[in-house]
Amino acid sequence: MDFTTLTIDFLKQLSNIFGSYGLGIIALTVIIRLAMWPLNVSQQRSMKTMQMLQPKMKAIQDRYKNNPQMMQQKMMEFYKEHKFNPMAGCLPLLIQMPIFILLYSSLMSPQFISMAGQSNFLFINRLDATLKGNAGISNDGVFSVGPRDTFSLNKNIKVYIGDKELENAKLTNPRNAVKVQGDITPGEPVDLKISLDDFDLKFSQLAQITSAEATVTDNNTREIEKITFKKQGDNLIASVPTAATKSSFNYDVLLLVVIFGASMFLTQKIMMATNKMQQADPAQEAMQKTLGTMMPVMLTATFLFIPIPAGVLLYLIASNVIQIAQTVIINKQLDNEEANKKNKKIDESVSNAKKVEAKEIKNVDTENK
Repeated sequence: MDFTTLTIDFLKQLSNIFGSYGLGIIALTVIIRLAMWPLNVSQQRSMKTMQMLQPKMKAIQDRYKNNPQMMQQKMMEFYKEHKFNPMAGCLPLLIQMPIFILLYSSLMSPQFISMAGQSNFLFINRLDATLKGNAGISNDGVFSVGPRDTFSLNKNIKVYIGDKELENAKLTNPRNAVKVQGDITPGEPVDLKISLDDFDLKFSQLAQITSAEATVTDNNTREIEKITFKKQGDNLIASVPTAATKSSFNYDVLLLVVIFGASMFLTQKIMMATNKMQQADPAQEAMQKTLGTMMPVMLTATFLFIPIPAGVLLYLIASNVIQIAQTVIINKQLDNEEANKKNKKIDESVSNAKKVEAKEIKNVDTENK
C-alpha cells in the first residue's frame, strides 16, 4: 500500500473542501489531533498521577540507591500496585513521529510537487519550499541544474504505441526510474533514460512502445518539466536543455521556523505550568525547566539546517497551537474529575458518620437539694 499517495489524495480532498492546500494541511492537523484526543487525555492523566506518586517514588529511589537491581524491582512493584505505566505519556509522541515522516515524504514527493508544490498560503510562497533552495521555473522546457542533481518521475506516465496511448502503463519504482546519462554540465543538454524493464507490462507490449510523456522532477530544485521520451533500443531517451541553477533563500520559510520555535516554547511553558510537580526534587524541577527551554531552541536550530518543507512546518505550528488548547482543556477536565472525587468521598464520609445522641445532663445542685 502506497501511504504517500493516500496522504496526497486525502490532502487533495481536504483542499477541495476548504479551498486551498494550506487550509487542507491545517484541517489534516485538526483531524489527527482530534483522533489522538483519548491518548492525550491518557498522557495528561499519567502526568498527574506521576505528580502524586513522585514523593513515594523518590523515597524508594533514596532507600535503594546503593542496590539498583532491588530499586528496579521495588519500582516495578510500586507501578503495579498503583496501576501506573510510566511509558504511557510517550505514546502520543511515538504515534506522531510516523505521521510527521509520512507528511514530510508526501510534500517532498514528485506527485505533490507536480500537483500542488507551487501552491501558496498566506505569506508562504510555496508549500514545498525549504529554507534554502535553488531557483528554477517549472514547465518552461529548461531545467535549472547543478552537477549533482538527480531526477524522479511522477507516478503517472503516458506510454504510446505509435499515436495510440497504451492504457494501464505503470512504472514499478517511479522515483528511481529515470537515470542521468553521463555527467551534468549546466548550460548543456542533460540526457535522461528510462529502462523498459522498469515498466510493469508484458514483454510483447514493451516491444511495441515507441515513446512516452512523463513529468520529471529535479529532486534538488523541485523544478518540474514535462518531457517526451523516444524509444532507442531497450530504453526511452530524452535530451533536455539546462541552465545553471541559482541559490535562493526563502525568508517566508525562515519566518515559519521562528513561529514554530515560539509555538513550541509556549507549548512547553503551558505544559509545565499546568503540570507543575508538587514536592518534587528541586534539582529535577530545575532540569525540567532547562529542558523545556532548550528543546525548542535545539529543534528550531535543527530546522535551520535540515530541509523541512513549508507545508510540514505549517503542520507543526498548527499542531502546537492545538496542543496548547488541548492541554488547557484536558487539565481542566481532570481537575474537575479530581474535585468531584474528593467531594464524593466527603459526602460518603458525612453520610456514613455515626450520629451521637446528646445525653440529658442533670443539675447536680438541684438533686442535692
